[in-house]
Amino acid sequence: MSNDPAQIDIFIADDHPIVRQGLINIIERDERFRVIAQAGDGEEALRRLLEIRPEIALLDIGLPSMNGLDILRAARAARLPVKFIILTMYNDEAYFDEAMKLGVRGYLLKDNTITDLLKCLHAVSRGEYFISPEISGYLVERREQQQQFLQRYPALEQLSPAERRVLKLIAANKTSREIADELCLSIRTVQNHRNSICHKLNLNGYNKLLQFALENKDFVDG
Repeated sequence: MSNDPAQIDIFIADDHPIVRQGLINIIERDERFRVIAQAGDGEEALRRLLEIRPEIALLDIGLPSMNGLDILRAARAARLPVKFIILTMYNDEAYFDEAMKLGVRGYLLKDNTITDLLKCLHAVSRGEYFISPEISGYLVERREQQQQFLQRYPALEQLSPAERRVLKLIAANKTSREIADELCLSIRTVQNHRNSICHKLNLNGYNKLLQFALENKDFVDG
Protein backbone atom coordinates (compact mmCIF):
# COMPACT_ATOMS: atom_id res chain seq x y z
CA MET A 1 0.00 0.00 0.00
CA SER A 2 1.31 3.42 -0.95
CA ASN A 3 2.03 6.07 1.68
CA ASP A 4 1.53 8.95 -0.73
CA PRO A 5 0.28 11.87 1.44
CA ALA A 6 -1.86 13.03 -1.48
CA GLN A 7 -3.95 9.90 -1.20
CA ILE A 8 -7.35 10.09 0.45
CA ASP A 9 -7.86 7.85 3.48
CA ILE A 10 -10.92 5.60 3.38
CA PHE A 11 -12.54 3.69 6.25
CA ILE A 12 -14.97 0.80 5.64
CA ALA A 13 -17.59 -0.61 8.04
CA ASP A 14 -19.58 -3.66 6.94
CA ASP A 15 -20.38 -6.83 8.86
CA HIS A 16 -19.57 -9.14 5.92
CA PRO A 17 -15.82 -9.74 5.41
CA ILE A 18 -16.36 -10.74 1.78
CA VAL A 19 -18.19 -7.48 1.10
CA ARG A 20 -15.44 -5.48 2.79
CA GLN A 21 -12.81 -7.19 0.66
CA GLY A 22 -14.86 -6.54 -2.45
CA LEU A 23 -15.04 -2.85 -1.59
CA ILE A 24 -11.29 -2.75 -0.99
CA ASN A 25 -10.66 -4.39 -4.36
CA ILE A 26 -12.75 -1.76 -6.13
CA ILE A 27 -11.18 1.16 -4.24
CA GLU A 28 -7.64 -0.06 -4.87
CA ARG A 29 -8.22 0.27 -8.62
CA ASP A 30 -7.76 4.01 -8.13
CA GLU A 31 -4.39 5.11 -6.72
CA ARG A 32 -5.91 8.27 -5.32
CA PHE A 33 -7.64 6.33 -2.55
CA ARG A 34 -6.34 3.99 0.14
CA VAL A 35 -8.25 1.96 2.71
CA ILE A 36 -6.59 2.54 6.08
CA ALA A 37 -8.95 0.60 8.37
CA GLN A 38 -12.11 -1.46 8.48
CA ALA A 39 -14.65 -2.67 11.03
CA GLY A 40 -17.29 -5.39 11.23
CA ASP A 41 -19.77 -3.88 13.69
CA GLY A 42 -21.07 -0.46 14.66
CA GLU A 43 -19.40 -0.03 18.04
CA GLU A 44 -16.00 -0.95 16.63
CA ALA A 45 -16.62 1.36 13.68
CA LEU A 46 -17.36 4.36 15.89
CA ARG A 47 -14.33 3.66 18.08
CA ARG A 48 -12.02 3.45 15.06
CA LEU A 49 -13.54 6.57 13.50
CA LEU A 50 -12.84 8.55 16.66
CA GLU A 51 -9.26 7.24 16.66
CA ILE A 52 -8.19 7.60 13.04
CA ARG A 53 -10.52 10.30 11.65
CA PRO A 54 -10.36 9.32 7.96
CA GLU A 55 -11.40 11.73 5.26
CA ILE A 56 -14.17 9.43 3.99
CA ALA A 57 -16.05 6.60 5.72
CA LEU A 58 -18.22 3.98 4.01
CA LEU A 59 -20.90 2.70 6.39
CA ASP A 60 -23.29 -0.19 5.90
CA ILE A 61 -26.61 1.08 7.24
CA GLY A 62 -27.40 -2.34 8.79
CA LEU A 63 -24.37 -2.82 11.03
CA PRO A 64 -24.87 -4.93 14.18
CA SER A 65 -24.58 -3.43 17.70
CA MET A 66 -24.89 0.12 16.32
CA ASN A 67 -26.36 0.80 12.89
CA GLY A 68 -25.09 3.29 10.34
CA LEU A 69 -27.58 6.00 11.34
CA ASP A 70 -26.60 5.68 15.01
CA ILE A 71 -22.96 6.11 14.02
CA LEU A 72 -23.86 9.20 12.01
CA ARG A 73 -25.63 10.70 15.02
CA ALA A 74 -22.69 9.99 17.31
CA ALA A 75 -20.18 11.33 14.77
CA ARG A 76 -22.24 14.48 14.34
CA ALA A 77 -22.38 15.00 18.10
CA ALA A 78 -18.59 14.55 18.27
CA ARG A 79 -18.12 16.96 15.32
CA LEU A 80 -16.02 14.43 13.44
CA PRO A 81 -14.60 15.98 10.24
CA VAL A 82 -15.46 12.88 8.20
CA LYS A 83 -17.40 12.70 4.94
CA PHE A 84 -19.83 9.79 5.19
CA ILE A 85 -21.17 7.51 2.48
CA ILE A 86 -24.01 5.13 3.34
CA LEU A 87 -24.11 1.69 1.72
CA THR A 88 -27.44 -0.14 1.73
CA MET A 89 -29.27 -3.02 0.10
CA TYR A 90 -32.60 -1.22 0.40
CA ASN A 91 -34.08 1.68 -1.54
CA ASP A 92 -35.88 2.90 1.58
CA GLU A 93 -37.16 6.47 1.62
CA ALA A 94 -37.20 6.80 5.42
CA TYR A 95 -33.56 5.67 5.74
CA PHE A 96 -32.56 7.97 2.91
CA ASP A 97 -34.31 11.00 4.43
CA GLU A 98 -32.76 10.41 7.85
CA ALA A 99 -29.28 9.88 6.42
CA MET A 100 -29.46 13.12 4.42
CA LYS A 101 -30.64 15.02 7.50
CA LEU A 102 -27.61 13.66 9.35
CA GLY A 103 -25.27 15.07 6.72
CA VAL A 104 -24.15 12.14 4.57
CA ARG A 105 -22.38 13.08 1.35
CA GLY A 106 -23.12 9.86 -0.52
CA TYR A 107 -25.92 7.30 -0.54
CA LEU A 108 -25.08 4.20 -2.51
CA LEU A 109 -27.16 1.10 -3.19
CA LYS A 110 -25.02 -2.02 -2.92
CA ASP A 111 -26.37 -3.27 -6.24
CA ASN A 112 -24.59 -0.32 -7.86
CA THR A 113 -21.32 -0.62 -5.96
CA ILE A 114 -19.21 -2.00 -8.79
CA THR A 115 -20.21 0.72 -11.24
CA ASP A 116 -20.72 3.67 -8.90
CA LEU A 117 -18.37 3.37 -5.90
CA LEU A 118 -15.38 5.15 -7.45
CA LYS A 119 -17.66 7.80 -8.98
CA CYS A 120 -19.13 8.33 -5.52
CA LEU A 121 -15.72 8.58 -3.84
CA HIS A 122 -14.47 11.12 -6.38
CA ALA A 123 -17.61 13.24 -6.02
CA VAL A 124 -17.54 13.16 -2.22
CA SER A 125 -13.81 13.91 -2.10
CA ARG A 126 -14.55 17.07 -4.14
CA GLY A 127 -17.14 18.14 -1.60
CA GLU A 128 -20.06 17.13 -3.81
CA TYR A 129 -22.96 14.76 -3.21
CA PHE A 130 -23.50 11.41 -4.91
CA ILE A 131 -26.82 9.55 -4.83
CA SER A 132 -27.44 6.22 -6.57
CA PRO A 133 -29.35 6.94 -9.81
CA GLU A 134 -32.20 4.61 -8.78
CA ILE A 135 -33.09 7.05 -6.00
CA SER A 136 -33.31 10.04 -8.36
CA GLY A 137 -36.94 9.29 -9.30
CA TYR A 138 -37.91 9.43 -5.64
CA LEU A 139 -36.06 12.74 -5.23
CA VAL A 140 -37.89 14.31 -8.16
CA GLU A 141 -41.23 13.09 -6.83
CA ARG A 142 -40.42 14.35 -3.34
CA ARG A 143 -39.43 17.78 -4.68
CA GLU A 144 -42.74 18.01 -6.54
CA GLN A 145 -44.66 16.99 -3.41
CA GLN A 146 -42.78 19.62 -1.40
CA GLN A 147 -43.70 22.30 -3.92
CA GLN A 148 -47.35 21.22 -3.89
CA PHE A 149 -47.34 21.30 -0.10
CA LEU A 150 -45.98 24.86 -0.05
CA GLN A 151 -48.58 25.90 -2.61
CA ARG A 152 -51.34 24.53 -0.37
CA TYR A 153 -49.91 26.27 2.70
CA PRO A 154 -48.19 29.46 1.48
CA ALA A 155 -48.41 30.88 5.02
CA LEU A 156 -45.55 28.55 5.98
CA GLU A 157 -43.23 31.09 4.36
CA GLN A 158 -44.35 33.58 7.02
CA LEU A 159 -43.06 31.45 9.90
CA SER A 160 -39.96 32.74 11.65
CA PRO A 161 -36.89 30.47 12.02
CA ALA A 162 -37.81 29.93 15.68
CA GLU A 163 -41.38 28.98 14.75
CA ARG A 164 -40.07 26.56 12.12
CA ARG A 165 -37.90 24.87 14.76
CA VAL A 166 -40.87 24.57 17.10
CA LEU A 167 -43.09 23.18 14.31
CA LYS A 168 -40.44 20.60 13.45
CA LEU A 169 -40.35 19.40 17.07
CA ILE A 170 -44.15 19.32 17.24
CA ALA A 171 -44.00 17.05 14.18
CA ALA A 172 -41.71 14.80 16.23
CA ASN A 173 -44.58 14.60 18.76
CA LYS A 174 -42.67 16.51 21.45
CA THR A 175 -44.50 18.24 24.28
CA SER A 176 -44.11 21.94 25.02
CA ARG A 177 -41.90 21.04 27.98
CA GLU A 178 -39.67 18.85 25.81
CA ILE A 179 -39.48 21.55 23.14
CA ALA A 180 -38.61 24.17 25.75
CA ASP A 181 -35.83 21.99 27.17
CA GLU A 182 -34.40 21.14 23.74
CA LEU A 183 -34.39 24.75 22.51
CA CYS A 184 -33.44 26.26 25.89
CA LEU A 185 -36.64 28.32 25.99
CA SER A 186 -39.31 28.93 28.59
CA ILE A 187 -42.60 27.07 28.25
CA ARG A 188 -44.34 30.43 27.86
CA THR A 189 -42.13 31.26 24.88
CA VAL A 190 -42.89 27.89 23.28
CA GLN A 191 -46.61 28.43 23.85
CA ASN A 192 -46.35 31.88 22.26
CA HIS A 193 -44.66 30.32 19.24
CA ARG A 194 -47.40 27.69 19.02
CA ASN A 195 -50.10 30.36 19.18
CA SER A 196 -48.36 32.35 16.46
CA ILE A 197 -48.02 29.27 14.21
CA CYS A 198 -51.71 28.48 14.69
CA HIS A 199 -52.64 32.05 13.79
CA LYS A 200 -50.46 32.15 10.66
CA LEU A 201 -51.64 28.75 9.43
CA ASN A 202 -55.26 29.38 10.40
CA LEU A 203 -55.36 26.38 12.73
CA ASN A 204 -57.78 26.54 15.63
CA GLY A 205 -56.25 24.96 18.73
CA TYR A 206 -53.24 22.90 19.78
CA ASN A 207 -54.85 19.64 18.66
CA LYS A 208 -55.25 20.98 15.12
CA LEU A 209 -51.61 22.12 15.15
CA LEU A 210 -50.42 18.70 16.32
CA GLN A 211 -52.58 16.97 13.72
CA PHE A 212 -51.23 19.24 10.97
CA ALA A 213 -47.61 18.67 12.04
CA LEU A 214 -47.95 14.88 12.27
CA GLU A 215 -49.82 14.54 8.98
CA ASN A 216 -47.20 16.63 7.17
CA LYS A 217 -44.14 15.44 9.10
CA ASP A 218 -42.14 14.62 5.98
CA PHE A 219 -42.41 18.23 4.83
CA VAL A 220 -42.23 20.29 8.02
CA ASP A 221 -39.36 18.10 9.24
CA GLY A 222 -37.38 18.56 6.02
